[in-house]
Amino acid sequence: METNDKQPSQSNSDHALPSTEGERKVLFPGSFDPFTLGHADLVERGLRLFDELVIAVGYNERKAGWLPVEERIRALEELYRDEPRIRVVSHTGLTAELAAQLGATAILRGVRNTEDFLYEQQQAEVNRCLTGIDTIFLPTRPELSFVSSSIVRELAHFGRDIAPFLPQALHYRLPL
Repeated sequence: METNDKQPSQSNSDHALPSTEGERKVLFPGSFDPFTLGHADLVERGLRLFDELVIAVGYNERKAGWLPVEERIRALEELYRDEPRIRVVSHTGLTAELAAQLGATAILRGVRNTEDFLYEQQQAEVNRCLTGIDTIFLPTRPELSFVSSSIVRELAHFGRDIAPFLPQALHYRLPL
C-alpha cells in the first residue's frame, strides 16, 4: 500500500472566485478514497439542484490514504472532464471555511442510514454555526446503500473485484 505522507499540491481550480450572484454552487466534500458509485450518484443528483458542484477531496495528514490524493483528484478530473459545471479541488482545513471561500450556497452530503445521518447532522450544525452555510442531505438510493469506500477498500484488500462499485469510466492505479 502506497502512503501519501506529504501534503498534496493544490489544483489550479482551488483558487477560484466566489460564485456570482444568483449562481447556486454546492460543495461536495469527502475523502473519496476511492470514489464510488454512491458518490457518483450524489454528484449527478446534485447537478440537478445546483448550477455548479465542487468536489473537494480532503487531505488528512494524520491518516495515510489508500490512494494518494493527487491520484484521486486526477481520476475525478478525468471522469468529469466533459462536465463544465464540476470542479475538483483538494483541501486540508475545515469544510465550512472552504465552502465560504468558494462562495458555495450549500454543502452536499449523502446519508446511507441513521448512523450516517446522526453524524452528518452534527457536522452540519457546526458548519452552519461557523459560516451560516446549510448542508443538504440526500439519501442514498437503496441499491447503493451498502456501498462505501471502506467496503471497497476491504474487498480490494482480499483480492476481490471492486469494479462493480466504481464508476465505469474511473481509472485509478489501484494499490496492491
